[in-house]
Amino acid sequence: MISTMLKIQEASKDAIYDEQIMNLAGQLCHMRNDLSDNEFALEIYKYSACLSAMTTTLVTHAILTENELNDMLEAIKEFDKLGEELN
Repeated sequence: MISTMLKIQEASKDAIYDEQIMNLAGQLCHMRNDLSDNEFALEIYKYSACLSAMTTTLVTHAILTENELNDMLEAIKEFDKLGEELN
């Protein structure tokens, strides 16, 4: 349990300091004065979504084995297909 917690913590840190995520944050700082409040809010939203997606991806890879990840992806595909058939 402690090792899993440490893996999650490390994955979260790696997401925050990811080069692409850091570049987005830097661009936001430099562009702030050139954007309207609405545009800035939209860019903050996009940054948050990217950071969340990166964190989720890295945490998933940290706590699941490759087989578990593949099984999860197959289950998602099956649920998507079932959902399409029901509509």
